[in-house]
Amino acid sequence: QVQLAESGGGLVQAGGSLRLSCADAGRSFSWYAMGWFRQAPGKEREFVAAISRSGGRTYYADFVKGRFTISRDNAQNTVSLQMNSLKPEDTAVYYCAAGDSLDSDTYYDPEKYGYWGQGTQVTVSS
Repeated sequence: QVQLAESGGGLVQAGGSLRLSCADAGRSFSWYAMGWFRQAPGKEREFVAAISRSGGRTYYADFVKGRFTISRDNAQNTVSLQMNSLKPEDTAVYYCAAGDSLDSDTYYDPEKYGYWGQGTQVTVSS
């Protein structure tokens, strides 16, 4: 069973940085690819970044390339999202998710992820 919990959100000024973490309380973390999604008020949930089970492959939405970095530590059952050069439009609730049947064509699809955390709020002020 996967049990995800995000942390690290908060309020930051534009241009600043935040590091989000997601911990899995279960015992099968390394079996799953992990993704980060976000949802702003009045908008649909959108893909941010994903990482393969081993951590060897990463995927990013175009709007975060060069600013965000996803990483994972399978020994610690954690996945992180380092967010730099934050912009007001990055304001959203950020969710981590786990999926066990993902490939390069499906990492972006929230419907392919079976487990979700409760989300953490990120607010970027201008």
